[in-house]
Amino acid sequence: MSRQRARTVTLSDVARLAGVSVATASKALNDRDEVAPQTRQRVLRAAEALSFRPNQLARGLSSGRSMTIGLISDELAHRFSIPILLAVEDALSSEQLSVLLCNARGDAIRRRHYVRTLQSRGVDGLIVLGDSNDRRPSLTAEVDVPVIYAYGESDDPRDLSLVSDDPGGAQLAAEHLLALGHTRIAHVTGPQHYRAARDRADSLLTVLGDAGLRLAGGGVHHGEWSQRWGRTATHIVLGSDPDVQAIFCGNDQIAAGVLSTARELGRRVPDDLSVIGYDNWLRFAADSDPPLTTVDLDLHTMGERAVRYLIAALDGRPESGVISHPCRLVVRDSTGPAARPA
Repeated sequence: MSRQRARTVTLSDVARLAGVSVATASKALNDRDEVAPQTRQRVLRAAEALSFRPNQLARGLSSGRSMTIGLISDELAHRFSIPILLAVEDALSSEQLSVLLCNARGDAIRRRHYVRTLQSRGVDGLIVLGDSNDRRPSLTAEVDVPVIYAYGESDDPRDLSLVSDDPGGAQLAAEHLLALGHTRIAHVTGPQHYRAARDRADSLLTVLGDAGLRLAGGGVHHGEWSQRWGRTATHIVLGSDPDVQAIFCGNDQIAAGVLSTARELGRRVPDDLSVIGYDNWLRFAADSDPPLTTVDLDLHTMGERAVRYLIAALDGRPESGVISHPCRLVVRDSTGPAARPA
């Protein structure tokens, strides 16, 4: 004999047990003000007794919401989008909301397509994720739902943007090296057209200038965000200035390349040369030899904050402007006290 499938408990069942109309039961479960406290408690007890679980789609329709948020990323490597996506997903789950992820891969046509697609799905709001902390064209005028920008700044000051505090992160790195006694500090970083690379370099120069020091190693060295560039740049820096005591790198990939080449050149890290990275990408930072001192962008918290601001906007409390999200220094074994002159 086949087993009969258990019948799903409906709102009508709850209303019948509580002795109220379906409309009243719905209002009570959605915490509407027009229901008397005693009636609300009766409905809630009935729902608990029946193990009633509201249908999220039905609840969304009754509230005019789809209970879904769209996240549009422009990043190719997923270095920044995945940590933020996971944080967004965690934060939304507590609000009983879901997230749809679309990767525009830096393509404007693909981005517009995804915006239209997400609108057709009736998403309640959007989180737009950049890949370089740079300014980007606002999408707000194209959609009729709240939009929050994370790890990228909208060019419309009426939008709300969360950007990484790259000047502050570079300051943490520079002050750490100065506190260790390093006075000859070089800088190897990514392409100059990246805002993150420019902001980190400018902040380093400011900290060094305030300490009465100049950048060592022949100036700021811009190149790719890659280990290959880190290896090439290490030859350039140490070849032009053998007295360099520390190298601050624009990301952890570059720093990993610096570590390997420094070892080939007979430099011991951190005894002869301190190396510091940026991003706290564990694949490179924690697994390097030695493990990298680096700056953590705290992307998980940034994702959570983006959700909080989006929920506030959905509740009629939108904010605008640019919020600088703080970084933190993670000290590992690749930095140490400056070697004393022989």
